[in-house]
Amino acid sequence: MVQQPLMGVVGARAAALAREVNPLKRFWKLLGPGLITGASDDDPSGIGTYAAAGAALGYAPLWTALVTFPLMAAVQFTCAKIGLATGRGLASVLRAHYPRPVVHAAVGALVIANTLNAGADLGAIAAAINLLVPIPAPLLVGPIAVALLALQVGGSYRVVVNVLKWLALALLVYIGAAFLARPDIGAVLHGTLVPTVRFDSVFLATLVAILGTTITPYMFFWQASHEAEEQGRVALKEHPTACEAELTYAAWDVNAGMLFSNLAMYFIMLASAATLFQAGQHDIQSAAQAAEALRPLAGDAATVLLALGLIGTGLLAVPVLTGSAGYAVAEALGWRNGLDATPRQARGFYAVVAGATLCGLAINFLDINPMAALVWAAVLNGLLAGPLLLLLLLMANNRAVMGRYVNGWPTNLLVGAAAIAMCGAAVALVASLVGA
Repeated sequence: MVQQPLMGVVGARAAALAREVNPLKRFWKLLGPGLITGASDDDPSGIGTYAAAGAALGYAPLWTALVTFPLMAAVQFTCAKIGLATGRGLASVLRAHYPRPVVHAAVGALVIANTLNAGADLGAIAAAINLLVPIPAPLLVGPIAVALLALQVGGSYRVVVNVLKWLALALLVYIGAAFLARPDIGAVLHGTLVPTVRFDSVFLATLVAILGTTITPYMFFWQASHEAEEQGRVALKEHPTACEAELTYAAWDVNAGMLFSNLAMYFIMLASAATLFQAGQHDIQSAAQAAEALRPLAGDAATVLLALGLIGTGLLAVPVLTGSAGYAVAEALGWRNGLDATPRQARGFYAVVAGATLCGLAINFLDINPMAALVWAAVLNGLLAGPLLLLLLLMANNRAVMGRYVNGWPTNLLVGAAAIAMCGAAVALVASLVGA
Protein backbone atom coordinates (compact mmCIF):
# COMPACT_ATOMS: atom_id res chain seq x y z
CA MET A 1 0.00 0.00 0.00
CA VAL A 2 1.39 3.40 -0.97
CA GLN A 3 1.31 5.95 1.85
CA GLN A 4 0.14 9.41 0.90
CA PRO A 5 1.95 12.62 1.90
CA LEU A 6 0.97 13.81 5.35
CA MET A 7 0.02 17.27 4.11
CA GLY A 8 -0.96 16.22 0.61
CA VAL A 9 1.68 18.25 -1.24
CA VAL A 10 5.32 17.91 -2.17
CA GLY A 11 7.50 20.41 -0.29
CA ALA A 12 5.01 20.58 2.57
CA ARG A 13 7.43 22.07 5.09
CA ALA A 14 8.53 24.81 2.69
CA ALA A 15 4.88 25.64 1.95
CA ALA A 16 3.96 25.81 5.65
CA LEU A 17 6.93 28.05 6.45
CA ALA A 18 6.14 30.38 3.55
CA ARG A 19 2.65 30.97 4.98
CA GLU A 20 3.90 31.82 8.50
CA VAL A 21 4.61 35.55 9.03
CA ASN A 22 5.64 35.43 12.72
CA PRO A 23 9.43 34.81 12.77
CA LEU A 24 9.39 32.91 16.10
CA LYS A 25 6.56 30.66 15.00
CA ARG A 26 8.29 30.14 11.66
CA PHE A 27 11.48 29.05 13.43
CA TRP A 28 9.53 26.67 15.68
CA LYS A 29 7.82 25.15 12.63
CA LEU A 30 11.19 24.81 10.94
CA LEU A 31 12.44 22.63 13.79
CA GLY A 32 11.49 18.97 13.69
CA PRO A 33 13.53 15.81 13.05
CA GLY A 34 16.86 17.59 13.62
CA LEU A 35 15.82 19.09 16.97
CA ILE A 36 14.28 15.84 18.22
CA THR A 37 17.27 13.74 17.13
CA GLY A 38 19.75 16.16 18.69
CA ALA A 39 17.85 16.33 21.98
CA SER A 40 17.53 12.54 22.13
CA ASP A 41 21.32 12.33 22.03
CA ASP A 42 21.37 13.91 25.51
CA ASP A 43 19.39 11.07 27.07
CA PRO A 44 20.05 10.06 30.71
CA SER A 45 22.85 7.69 29.69
CA GLY A 46 24.48 10.47 27.68
CA ILE A 47 24.05 12.91 30.55
CA GLY A 48 25.68 10.37 32.85
CA THR A 49 28.63 10.09 30.45
CA TYR A 50 29.10 13.87 30.27
CA ALA A 51 28.72 14.29 34.04
CA ALA A 52 31.27 11.53 34.60
CA ALA A 53 33.65 13.24 32.15
CA GLY A 54 33.45 16.55 33.99
CA ALA A 55 33.79 14.86 37.39
CA ALA A 56 36.82 12.81 36.31
CA LEU A 57 38.69 15.35 34.16
CA GLY A 58 37.42 18.77 35.22
CA TYR A 59 37.30 21.38 32.45
CA ALA A 60 39.77 19.49 30.23
CA PRO A 61 37.17 17.77 27.94
CA LEU A 62 35.11 20.91 27.22
CA TRP A 63 36.77 21.31 23.80
CA THR A 64 35.20 18.06 22.61
CA ALA A 65 31.83 19.83 22.33
CA LEU A 66 33.29 22.17 19.70
CA VAL A 67 34.96 19.36 17.75
CA THR A 68 32.03 16.96 17.71
CA PHE A 69 29.46 19.56 16.59
CA PRO A 70 30.46 19.75 12.90
CA LEU A 71 30.89 15.97 12.76
CA MET A 72 27.43 15.36 14.21
CA ALA A 73 25.84 17.99 11.97
CA ALA A 74 27.41 16.53 8.81
CA VAL A 75 26.39 12.97 9.70
CA GLN A 76 22.81 13.86 10.59
CA PHE A 77 22.39 16.10 7.54
CA THR A 78 23.54 13.21 5.36
CA CYS A 79 20.90 11.00 6.99
CA ALA A 80 18.30 13.72 6.47
CA LYS A 81 19.25 14.04 2.78
CA ILE A 82 18.90 10.30 2.26
CA GLY A 83 15.46 10.29 3.88
CA LEU A 84 14.24 13.30 1.92
CA ALA A 85 15.73 12.42 -1.46
CA THR A 86 14.56 8.79 -1.42
CA GLY A 87 11.41 9.00 0.71
CA ARG A 88 12.80 6.02 2.67
CA GLY A 89 14.58 5.28 5.90
CA LEU A 90 18.16 4.00 6.06
CA ALA A 91 17.29 0.34 6.47
CA SER A 92 14.98 0.50 3.46
CA VAL A 93 17.71 2.07 1.30
CA LEU A 94 20.26 -0.45 2.56
CA ARG A 95 17.85 -3.29 1.76
CA ALA A 96 17.41 -2.04 -1.79
CA HIS A 97 21.09 -1.55 -2.62
CA TYR A 98 23.26 -3.72 -0.36
CA PRO A 99 23.48 -7.40 0.71
CA ARG A 100 20.71 -8.53 3.05
CA PRO A 101 23.10 -10.15 5.60
CA VAL A 102 24.79 -6.76 6.08
CA VAL A 103 21.43 -5.08 6.65
CA HIS A 104 20.14 -7.73 9.03
CA ALA A 105 23.37 -7.77 11.10
CA ALA A 106 23.32 -3.98 11.44
CA VAL A 107 19.63 -3.88 12.37
CA GLY A 108 20.00 -6.73 14.86
CA ALA A 109 22.84 -5.00 16.68
CA LEU A 110 20.89 -1.74 16.65
CA VAL A 111 17.79 -3.31 18.22
CA ILE A 112 19.80 -4.94 21.02
CA ALA A 113 21.72 -1.74 21.78
CA ASN A 114 18.58 0.41 21.67
CA THR A 115 16.67 -1.94 23.98
CA LEU A 116 19.47 -1.96 26.56
CA ASN A 117 19.73 1.83 26.33
CA ALA A 118 15.96 2.32 26.62
CA GLY A 119 15.90 0.10 29.71
CA ALA A 120 18.64 2.14 31.38
CA ASP A 121 16.86 5.38 30.46
CA LEU A 122 13.56 4.18 31.92
CA GLY A 123 15.32 3.46 35.19
CA ALA A 124 17.03 6.86 35.09
CA ILE A 125 13.72 8.69 34.60
CA ALA A 126 12.30 6.91 37.64
CA ALA A 127 15.41 7.68 39.69
CA ALA A 128 15.19 11.36 38.72
CA ILE A 129 11.53 11.56 39.75
CA ASN A 130 12.51 9.92 43.03
CA LEU A 131 14.91 12.83 43.65
CA LEU A 132 11.93 15.20 43.56
CA VAL A 133 9.14 13.17 45.17
CA PRO A 134 9.42 10.32 47.72
CA ILE A 135 8.08 7.56 45.46
CA PRO A 136 10.32 4.46 45.12
CA ALA A 137 11.83 4.28 41.64
CA PRO A 138 10.75 0.65 40.99
CA LEU A 139 7.10 1.70 41.35
CA LEU A 140 7.54 4.39 38.68
CA VAL A 141 9.27 2.46 35.91
CA GLY A 142 6.21 0.48 34.80
CA PRO A 143 3.78 3.42 34.51
CA ILE A 144 6.42 5.48 32.65
CA ALA A 145 7.01 2.71 30.11
CA VAL A 146 3.28 2.14 29.59
CA ALA A 147 2.60 5.88 29.16
CA LEU A 148 5.36 6.26 26.55
CA LEU A 149 4.18 3.18 24.68
CA ALA A 150 0.59 4.48 24.72
CA LEU A 151 1.78 7.79 23.24
CA GLN A 152 3.52 6.01 20.35
CA VAL A 153 0.75 3.50 19.65
CA GLY A 154 -2.26 5.70 20.32
CA GLY A 155 -1.04 9.13 19.27
CA SER A 156 -1.02 10.35 15.70
CA TYR A 157 2.29 11.13 14.01
CA ARG A 158 1.76 14.87 14.49
CA VAL A 159 0.86 14.48 18.19
CA VAL A 160 3.96 12.36 18.88
CA VAL A 161 6.24 14.81 17.06
CA ASN A 162 4.81 17.86 18.84
CA VAL A 163 5.20 16.20 22.26
CA LEU A 164 8.81 15.27 21.49
CA LYS A 165 9.59 18.81 20.27
CA TRP A 166 8.37 20.35 23.52
CA LEU A 167 10.27 17.76 25.58
CA ALA A 168 13.45 18.81 23.74
CA LEU A 169 13.29 22.14 25.57
CA ALA A 170 14.19 20.27 28.77
CA LEU A 171 17.82 20.64 27.66
CA LEU A 172 17.66 24.34 28.60
CA VAL A 173 17.79 23.46 32.30
CA TYR A 174 21.42 22.36 32.01
CA ILE A 175 22.49 25.89 31.17
CA GLY A 176 20.89 27.09 34.40
CA ALA A 177 22.53 24.29 36.40
CA ALA A 178 25.95 25.27 35.03
CA PHE A 179 25.57 28.91 36.12
CA LEU A 180 24.44 27.82 39.58
CA ALA A 181 27.70 25.87 39.85
CA ARG A 182 29.69 29.17 39.71
CA PRO A 183 32.52 27.93 37.43
CA ASP A 184 36.01 29.40 37.13
CA ILE A 185 35.67 31.44 33.90
CA GLY A 186 39.40 31.38 33.13
CA ALA A 187 39.59 27.61 33.47
CA VAL A 188 36.42 27.25 31.39
CA LEU A 189 37.88 29.30 28.53
CA HIS A 190 41.13 27.34 28.63
CA GLY A 191 39.32 23.97 28.61
CA THR A 192 37.10 25.14 25.76
CA LEU A 193 39.64 26.75 23.45
CA VAL A 194 42.84 24.78 24.19
CA PRO A 195 42.40 21.07 23.39
CA THR A 196 43.88 18.86 26.07
CA VAL A 197 44.84 15.29 25.23
CA ARG A 198 46.50 12.91 27.65
CA PHE A 199 47.37 9.32 26.95
CA ASP A 200 46.49 7.84 30.32
CA SER A 201 43.71 5.23 30.44
CA VAL A 202 41.15 7.44 32.20
CA PHE A 203 41.45 10.28 29.71
CA LEU A 204 41.36 8.02 26.63
CA ALA A 205 38.44 6.01 27.98
CA THR A 206 36.54 9.25 28.62
CA LEU A 207 37.20 10.52 25.08
CA VAL A 208 35.97 7.21 23.65
CA ALA A 209 32.84 7.41 25.81
CA ILE A 210 32.12 10.99 24.68
CA LEU A 211 32.50 10.07 21.00
CA GLY A 212 30.37 6.95 21.40
CA THR A 213 27.64 8.93 23.12
CA THR A 214 27.48 11.83 20.67
CA ILE A 215 27.57 9.90 17.36
CA THR A 216 25.28 6.90 17.75
CA PRO A 217 23.56 4.65 15.18
CA TYR A 218 20.01 5.06 16.46
CA MET A 219 20.24 8.75 15.55
CA PHE A 220 21.09 7.82 11.95
CA PHE A 221 18.05 5.58 11.53
CA TRP A 222 15.63 7.90 13.34
CA GLN A 223 16.70 11.00 11.41
CA ALA A 224 16.27 9.44 7.96
CA SER A 225 12.98 7.69 8.80
CA HIS A 226 11.57 10.77 10.52
CA GLU A 227 12.46 12.99 7.55
CA ALA A 228 10.84 10.53 5.12
CA GLU A 229 7.68 10.31 7.22
CA GLU A 230 7.54 14.07 7.77
CA GLN A 231 7.47 14.50 3.99
CA GLY A 232 4.89 11.74 3.42
CA ARG A 233 7.49 9.28 2.05
CA VAL A 234 7.71 11.14 -1.25
CA ALA A 235 11.08 10.77 -3.02
CA LEU A 236 11.92 14.44 -3.38
CA LYS A 237 14.74 13.72 -5.85
CA GLU A 238 11.89 13.36 -8.34
CA HIS A 239 10.79 16.95 -7.57
CA PRO A 240 14.02 18.99 -7.89
CA THR A 241 12.65 22.42 -6.98
CA ALA A 242 10.90 21.14 -3.85
CA CYS A 243 13.95 19.10 -2.87
CA GLU A 244 16.24 22.15 -2.93
CA ALA A 245 13.96 24.05 -0.54
CA GLU A 246 13.42 21.07 1.77
CA LEU A 247 17.16 20.34 1.96
CA THR A 248 17.82 23.96 2.93
CA TYR A 249 15.27 23.78 5.73
CA ALA A 250 16.53 20.37 6.81
CA ALA A 251 20.06 21.80 7.07
CA TRP A 252 18.83 24.60 9.35
CA ASP A 253 16.87 22.09 11.46
CA VAL A 254 19.79 19.67 11.79
CA ASN A 255 22.34 22.38 12.59
CA ALA A 256 20.03 23.88 15.23
CA GLY A 257 19.33 20.46 16.76
CA MET A 258 23.00 19.44 16.91
CA LEU A 259 24.02 22.85 18.28
CA PHE A 260 21.35 22.55 20.97
CA SER A 261 22.56 19.03 21.79
CA ASN A 262 26.19 20.07 22.05
CA LEU A 263 25.41 23.10 24.18
CA ALA A 264 23.68 20.80 26.65
CA MET A 265 26.65 18.42 26.54
CA TYR A 266 29.02 21.35 27.16
CA PHE A 267 27.12 22.75 30.13
CA ILE A 268 26.66 19.33 31.76
CA MET A 269 30.42 18.77 31.68
CA LEU A 270 30.98 22.34 32.89
CA ALA A 271 28.61 21.98 35.85
CA SER A 272 30.19 18.67 36.90
CA ALA A 273 33.70 20.07 36.55
CA ALA A 274 32.87 23.14 38.64
CA THR A 275 31.34 21.11 41.45
CA LEU A 276 32.10 17.40 41.54
CA PHE A 277 35.67 17.59 40.21
CA GLN A 278 36.54 20.52 42.46
CA ALA A 279 35.14 18.65 45.47
CA GLY A 280 37.17 15.52 44.67
CA GLN A 281 34.15 13.43 43.66
CA HIS A 282 35.66 11.90 40.55
CA ASP A 283 33.76 8.62 40.31
CA ILE A 284 30.23 9.26 39.02
CA GLN A 285 28.34 6.24 37.67
CA SER A 286 25.02 7.73 36.57
CA ALA A 287 23.21 10.97 35.85
CA ALA A 288 20.95 10.54 38.89
CA GLN A 289 24.01 10.12 41.11
CA ALA A 290 25.46 13.32 39.62
CA ALA A 291 22.22 15.20 40.32
CA GLU A 292 22.16 14.06 43.93
CA ALA A 293 25.87 14.83 44.41
CA LEU A 294 25.30 18.41 43.23
CA ARG A 295 22.94 19.17 46.13
CA PRO A 296 25.55 20.01 48.82
CA LEU A 297 27.85 21.65 46.27
CA ALA A 298 25.57 23.85 44.16
CA GLY A 299 22.36 23.83 46.19
CA ASP A 300 18.92 22.27 45.83
CA ALA A 301 18.11 24.35 42.74
CA ALA A 302 20.92 22.74 40.71
CA THR A 303 19.77 19.26 41.74
CA VAL A 304 16.17 20.06 40.82
CA LEU A 305 17.20 21.45 37.44
CA LEU A 306 19.35 18.43 36.63
CA ALA A 307 16.57 16.06 37.73
CA LEU A 308 13.99 17.88 35.60
CA GLY A 309 16.35 17.70 32.64
CA LEU A 310 16.81 13.97 33.17
CA ILE A 311 13.05 13.43 33.23
CA GLY A 312 12.38 15.51 30.13
CA THR A 313 15.20 14.12 28.00
CA GLY A 314 14.50 10.58 29.15
CA LEU A 315 10.84 10.86 28.15
CA LEU A 316 12.05 12.10 24.76
CA ALA A 317 14.82 9.55 24.25
CA VAL A 318 12.94 6.32 25.00
CA PRO A 319 10.42 6.75 22.15
CA VAL A 320 13.26 7.67 19.79
CA LEU A 321 15.24 4.56 20.81
CA THR A 322 12.31 2.17 20.51
CA GLY A 323 10.90 3.99 17.47
CA SER A 324 14.19 3.82 15.55
CA ALA A 325 14.33 0.08 16.32
CA GLY A 326 10.81 -0.28 14.91
CA TYR A 327 11.64 1.69 11.78
CA ALA A 328 14.86 -0.28 11.18
CA VAL A 329 13.32 -3.75 11.56
CA ALA A 330 10.20 -2.96 9.54
CA GLU A 331 12.18 -1.33 6.74
CA ALA A 332 14.72 -4.16 6.63
CA LEU A 333 11.90 -6.69 6.26
CA GLY A 334 9.79 -4.64 3.87
CA TRP A 335 6.89 -4.08 6.30
CA ARG A 336 4.70 -1.02 6.39
CA ASN A 337 5.89 1.27 9.15
CA GLY A 338 5.60 4.69 10.69
CA LEU A 339 3.74 6.65 13.33
CA ASP A 340 1.36 7.87 10.63
CA ALA A 341 0.04 4.31 10.28
CA THR A 342 -2.41 2.71 12.70
CA PRO A 343 -1.47 -0.41 14.69
CA ARG A 344 -3.76 -2.43 12.41
CA GLN A 345 -1.92 -1.14 9.32
CA ALA A 346 1.63 -1.58 10.70
CA ARG A 347 1.43 -4.50 13.13
CA GLY A 348 5.09 -5.49 12.79
CA PHE A 349 6.38 -1.98 13.32
CA TYR A 350 4.37 -1.44 16.49
CA ALA A 351 5.19 -4.96 17.71
CA VAL A 352 8.91 -4.10 17.58
CA VAL A 353 8.31 -0.77 19.35
CA ALA A 354 6.28 -2.51 22.06
CA GLY A 355 8.77 -5.37 22.37
CA ALA A 356 11.74 -3.01 22.77
CA THR A 357 9.86 -0.93 25.37
CA LEU A 358 8.73 -3.94 27.40
CA CYS A 359 12.13 -5.63 27.24
CA GLY A 360 13.67 -2.36 28.40
CA LEU A 361 11.16 -2.31 31.25
CA ALA A 362 12.05 -5.91 32.19
CA ILE A 363 15.75 -5.02 32.44
CA ASN A 364 14.90 -2.91 35.49
CA PHE A 365 13.46 -5.92 37.32
CA LEU A 366 15.99 -8.56 36.33
CA ASP A 367 19.38 -9.13 37.89
CA ILE A 368 21.04 -6.91 35.27
CA ASN A 369 23.30 -4.09 36.32
CA PRO A 370 22.09 -0.97 34.44
CA MET A 371 25.66 0.28 34.05
CA ALA A 372 26.70 -3.07 32.60
CA ALA A 373 23.77 -2.82 30.18
CA LEU A 374 24.95 0.61 29.07
CA VAL A 375 28.51 -0.66 28.61
CA TRP A 376 27.27 -3.42 26.30
CA ALA A 377 25.05 -0.95 24.46
CA ALA A 378 28.09 1.30 24.03
CA VAL A 379 30.13 -1.64 22.73
CA LEU A 380 27.48 -2.53 20.13
CA ASN A 381 27.02 1.11 19.11
CA GLY A 382 30.76 1.62 18.89
CA LEU A 383 31.24 -1.44 16.69
CA LEU A 384 28.28 -0.51 14.51
CA ALA A 385 28.82 3.24 14.08
CA GLY A 386 32.04 3.15 12.03
CA PRO A 387 30.85 0.67 9.37
CA LEU A 388 27.45 2.41 9.20
CA LEU A 389 29.12 5.76 8.58
CA LEU A 390 31.07 4.21 5.71
CA LEU A 391 27.80 2.85 4.28
CA LEU A 392 26.28 6.32 4.71
CA LEU A 393 29.08 7.73 2.57
CA LEU A 394 28.46 5.11 -0.10
CA MET A 395 24.71 5.78 -0.14
CA ALA A 396 25.05 9.57 -0.10
CA ASN A 397 27.43 9.50 -3.08
CA ASN A 398 25.48 6.94 -5.13
CA ARG A 399 23.51 8.67 -7.90
CA ALA A 400 21.24 5.64 -8.20
CA VAL A 401 20.16 6.38 -4.61
CA MET A 402 20.36 10.17 -4.42
CA GLY A 403 19.92 11.40 -7.99
CA ARG A 404 21.50 14.84 -8.33
CA TYR A 405 21.56 15.31 -4.53
CA VAL A 406 24.75 13.39 -3.80
CA ASN A 407 26.97 14.79 -1.05
CA GLY A 408 29.44 17.55 -1.72
CA TRP A 409 33.09 17.21 -0.69
CA PRO A 410 32.87 19.30 2.54
CA THR A 411 30.13 17.05 3.93
CA ASN A 412 31.97 13.93 2.77
CA LEU A 413 35.13 15.16 4.49
CA LEU A 414 33.34 15.62 7.82
CA VAL A 415 31.43 12.33 7.61
CA GLY A 416 34.68 10.58 6.67
CA ALA A 417 36.38 12.15 9.70
CA ALA A 418 33.51 10.95 11.88
CA ALA A 419 33.87 7.43 10.44
CA ILE A 420 37.61 7.38 11.16
CA ALA A 421 37.03 8.71 14.68
CA MET A 422 34.35 6.12 15.41
CA CYS A 423 36.40 3.24 14.00
CA GLY A 424 39.31 4.40 16.17
CA ALA A 425 37.01 4.68 19.18
CA ALA A 426 35.71 1.15 18.57
CA VAL A 427 39.26 -0.23 18.47
CA ALA A 428 40.15 1.65 21.65
CA LEU A 429 36.97 0.45 23.37
CA VAL A 430 37.61 -3.20 22.49
CA ALA A 431 41.26 -2.86 23.56
CA SER A 432 40.21 -1.38 26.91
CA LEU A 433 37.72 -4.20 27.53
CA VAL A 434 40.28 -6.85 26.59
CA GLY A 435 42.87 -5.19 28.79
CA ALA A 436 40.41 -5.07 31.69
